[in-house]
Amino acid sequence: MDITQSRKLAASPFKKARRQNLYLIPISIGLAFLLWYLIARVGNFPSFILPTPQLVFNRFFEVLGDGRLFLHTAVTLGEVLTGLALGVSAASALGYLLARSRAVERFLSPYIVASQSVPIVAIAPLLVIWFGPGLLSKVLITALIVFFPVLVNTIVGLRSVPEELHDLMRSLQASRWQTFTYLETPAALPVFLGGLRIGATLAVIGAVVGEFVGADRGLGFLINVGRGQYDTALVFVAVFTLVVMALALYGTVVLLESRLLSWQERLENGK
Repeated sequence: MDITQSRKLAASPFKKARRQNLYLIPISIGLAFLLWYLIARVGNFPSFILPTPQLVFNRFFEVLGDGRLFLHTAVTLGEVLTGLALGVSAASALGYLLARSRAVERFLSPYIVASQSVPIVAIAPLLVIWFGPGLLSKVLITALIVFFPVLVNTIVGLRSVPEELHDLMRSLQASRWQTFTYLETPAALPVFLGGLRIGATLAVIGAVVGEFVGADRGLGFLINVGRGQYDTALVFVAVFTLVVMALALYGTVVLLESRLLSWQERLENGK
């Protein structure tokens, strides 16, 4: 038996276990809906307190059919993606600068920490007042809530590069750009993508917070409408849509991570 066949045989139990774990997801979701149905029925709660899953599904297809769900989801998704891109870009650029210069970090760290000590819910009304209830304020709120975790992970990732590797690049007379491209970026990428996972889910929270404060469109606005009309089923529909959106963004980052970090798996398999 050669090495390749032995590796395949060793990896087969892990693949089987992974496939078995995938079956647990729909089972878990089914049990959660069953528990929800039993609580609503046994407790005999009115629909404005706890609607049954059937009522929520009916409301879902209703707002999906009239186009409202698509409209509000598209608005929120646009705010999330734009704010996420802005927050990640600013955090990555500043994180690289802070990782390279201790003096700049000491100068700016009090302001960065202070900006994160204030809850985003307290800052959101100010941004809506300053920039209006339109898209810009929601994007800025989303970017602010994404900024800090990505910034910290960028700094930690860049500083985790061993100094011996920097010495090696200098001995090879590599330029700053070559060092950044071939050493710092691959080395910092795993930690950076970990921060991006957190930022992707927080971006959804930031957009909804902005819509709660002031908006006439978006899933946050839809939740406010359902709450004001005691249409709890509509609130459930909007919340579940936000959950699916956050899971989709998180899964996209995980997929991106598996593609960008495939070289690590090849190195491990080569050992």
